[in-house]
Amino acid sequence: MFKREILFQLEQWKADTHRKPLILRGARQVGKTTVVNEFGKQFENYLPLNLEKQEAVALFDLAIPLKDLMPLLFAHCGKIRKEGTTLLFIDEIQNSAKAIALLRYFYEELPDIYVIAAGSLLENLVDVHASFPVGRVQYMAIRPCSFREFLGATDEEALLPILDKPELTVAFHERLMILFNIYTLIGGMPEVVQLYAERRDILSLDSIYETLLQGYRDDVEKYANGKLLPEVLRFVLKEGWHKAGQIVTLGGFAGSSYSAREVNEAFRMLEKAMLLELVYPTTATEVPATPETKRMPKLIWLDTGLVNYAAQVQKEVLGAKDIMDAWRGMIAEQIVAQELLTLTDKVSQKRSFWVRGKKESSAEVDFVWVQDSMIYPIEVKSGHNAHLRSIHSFMERSSQTVAVRVWSQPYSLDKVKTVNGKEFWLLNLPFYLVGKLNKIVPVVSAKQS
Repeated sequence: MFKREILFQLEQWKADTHRKPLILRGARQVGKTTVVNEFGKQFENYLPLNLEKQEAVALFDLAIPLKDLMPLLFAHCGKIRKEGTTLLFIDEIQNSAKAIALLRYFYEELPDIYVIAAGSLLENLVDVHASFPVGRVQYMAIRPCSFREFLGATDEEALLPILDKPELTVAFHERLMILFNIYTLIGGMPEVVQLYAERRDILSLDSIYETLLQGYRDDVEKYANGKLLPEVLRFVLKEGWHKAGQIVTLGGFAGSSYSAREVNEAFRMLEKAMLLELVYPTTATEVPATPETKRMPKLIWLDTGLVNYAAQVQKEVLGAKDIMDAWRGMIAEQIVAQELLTLTDKVSQKRSFWVRGKKESSAEVDFVWVQDSMIYPIEVKSGHNAHLRSIHSFMERSSQTVAVRVWSQPYSLDKVKTVNGKEFWLLNLPFYLVGKLNKIVPVVSAKQS
């Protein structure tokens, strides 16, 4: 079943006596509606409303008390109210500013009604048309399927308990890497994963990728004002996939004549649509990992399968013996970044990488990850430990005693010494364990402390 982890989080929300209306955030077609429909089976009354339908929008425009609106919502859904719990799901809520405003009143006046809302480009709606009921709602991010969800969808659930015990993965390493390579190639968009699970045919997925990409182009242009912004958006959505996993310059992006301001505006809208993230560097080795927003960012898209298709590198990724070798290592960084984001359901979660200060010689660690007030450096790299110069540079400046290297080899833990004699533990994680980082690192840190 898709989104098993999200279902568990929704069940926790349901059990919370202090819950508020929940807004699901995520790009189109990441499975928001599907997972809520599945969750709705746990309620005696489930009312799914789609505000792309004018009748549903008109209901929220009525000037009547909220308690009087509820029977009309049941009638719209063609359902008779039963005794027990009620879940109201308001999909495409961005189409009604009044529906958004009403969320606070559900919290205040009808706390016994469970309310979930979802929509696209909601932040843009806040900027232009309406204001959210601050403090009266909760947020949860839904993203493409993780590798763990991919295993569940492709009848490989038996491997999931193995991932919880990294030392045991060594015996299953080759099998897990084959599966992870397939996941890296096709990505985690739910419709793509479902069709692959049914047919095991990669070529049959192209039509879904094309439909998704065209849908994203159409969707963001609905909210683009002026004449130039739609043009820049179209350019980024055409050429930007080729820059996945790379540090980019906004001015003249991808050989264009657009200014940094024009490109930045397009990127910000695509970030609101949760299609990509501009990942900025930090120079910090201790918390807080403040982003250096005046430096050049790294471009990470929402899904590796879309990247492979849109950048036309599917054959290169498919033919690579090692993910590290595919597309100059860029797809390896893209997929690691994607798996890092599955560690949390926070909408505000941002990724980051590390660079030395401006006055120091250059060094770069692919990613840093913050947990329990500690910054962990993560390098996506094969080879001997002595070649991890950037991690060594980071560790020299940090009180941290654990660093992470992501690679295609089996799980291992090495004791390493920097040039200046500082000892630290290098956690060598195969790609398929990145999504378990939040479970593995605390255990390793506790053992070594």
